Amino acid sequence: MFLSFILPCYNELENIPRIRDEFCPVVQQLAESQQVEIVFIDDGSQDGTWEALRETFQGNNDLRIDIRIERHQQNRGLGAALRTGFAAARGEVIVTTDSDGTYEFDSLPDLLSLLAPDVDIVTGSPYHPQGGVDGVPAFRLVLSKGSSLIYRLLVDWKIHTYTSLYRVYRRRVIENITSSENGYMAGTEILVRGMLEGYRVVEYPTVLRVRQYGASKARILRTILAHLKFQGWILLRSFRSKSNIGGENV
Repeated sequence: MFLSFILPCYNELENIPRIRDEFCPVVQQLAESQQVEIVFIDDGSQDGTWEALRETFQGNNDLRIDIRIERHQQNRGLGAALRTGFAAARGEVIVTTDSDGTYEFDSLPDLLSLLAPDVDIVTGSPYHPQGGVDGVPAFRLVLSKGSSLIYRLLVDWKIHTYTSLYRVYRRRVIENITSSENGYMAGTEILVRGMLEGYRVVEYPTVLRVRQYGASKARILRTILAHLKFQGWILLRSFRSKSNIGGENV
């Protein structure tokens, strides 16, 4: 199996050592039994992240991993960074994770282990009954848990978390799902559109932890409005689908 790991980075200079010391050893272990690559996307950072990524990872033969670094000259948002990463990734299985380590990197093998032959997406789920949160600010939880609750009502009650970036995708999902969102709602959009297309999703119960270094880049109001707009689209889609079925039965 060829694995592509995608790590979007925006002003993550302080987290580069953690990526090197905690993330890369896990990927090296996985590389012992399969082909692996890491794709970093610097999304217009202004704190030296681009230079630190190149100095730490580019041409570093000690890691024995294929590492590439993509760059946006200006900040374009998480969704745009993901699309750049997806376009650059060559693996048949694509893993996305936060660069700040809010999900423990050493749980990546367990996340990947749930990708059974009949599974298309594995998503990290702190809101699963067996998951949890640790130290995350209350206002962030209200937005994230509240959004996930609405998506549970609109899409599938059995899936508990819709807002996590910590995921595994089969390539066919990324190739067949179109995402237009540039901001932090992008991960939700990909998951929901995939589910509506019939791709099978399983959850990996995990713990969401507060970031140790740097500040969250999420733009709260913009993210709320994006979720509301997308939820309205889901409602309209459901209404039209039911109307078409009703028309056929007349």
